[in-house]
Amino acid sequence: MQIVVQDLLVHYKEVGNGKTVILLHGWADRLETFQLLMQDLAQQYKVVALDLPGFGKTQPPKGEWNLDDYSQFLSHFLNKTGNASGIHAVVGHSNGGALAIRAVSLGLIRPDKLVLLAASGVRNTAKFKRAVLKLVAKTGKVATVWLPKSTRKKLQKKLYGTMGSDMLISPELIETFKQTVRQDVQADAASLSVPTLLVYGTDDSATPLPDVGQKLHALIKGSQLEVIPEADHFVHQAAPEQVNKLILGFLNK
Repeated sequence: MQIVVQDLLVHYKEVGNGKTVILLHGWADRLETFQLLMQDLAQQYKVVALDLPGFGKTQPPKGEWNLDDYSQFLSHFLNKTGNASGIHAVVGHSNGGALAIRAVSLGLIRPDKLVLLAASGVRNTAKFKRAVLKLVAKTGKVATVWLPKSTRKKLQKKLYGTMGSDMLISPELIETFKQTVRQDVQADAASLSVPTLLVYGTDDSATPLPDVGQKLHALIKGSQLEVIPEADHFVHQAAPEQVNKLILGFLNK
């Protein structure tokens, strides 16, 4: 399905019936990352997944965007598709998780529940800052560990990488990437009161459990943290049955 939002042609998909669940992919990814999760959720819920601006089949933003701009876009998208009210849950992976935290804290989306899969957004560690500065300065370098396997296979010299979320950008998104990757959401996380499930893998080197997952868990009041052994940054793909069961159990409470 396609719709025009803020003068951008947006690709999205709706499946299932029932209460609404919104899925937000990470940086450089696309809605297909949630294929298995969508199939399971659609048996009980209406699931809405979209390619965020600049990724998949959605046009890139016109100008430099940060998480606030993406949050405003998400609000406009949900209003235009008739999904702004009665949102049961938002599920965000990596940078999609940081976006979800920011959008909820701004009051632009109001879900009953929040699910964060290897969410990023903790940007202020010394290690992270050094890595970002090094790799932003050398945008020809590619760090593939954060990318979906399908994307890794296609990587060539024209692709760009960095640290902190899923880490792949095309040339027209470099400035948007810089704006987004520097935006820390820890204060936003601390302001949340929505029931939240966090899921991280022990082998996630992009958003490590001690540096990101445990920090967000400590900040979000009453949140639930689940750790998946031997799963990497794409925890929902590394252990789909286990992760989907956790999500459904949390949403059905």
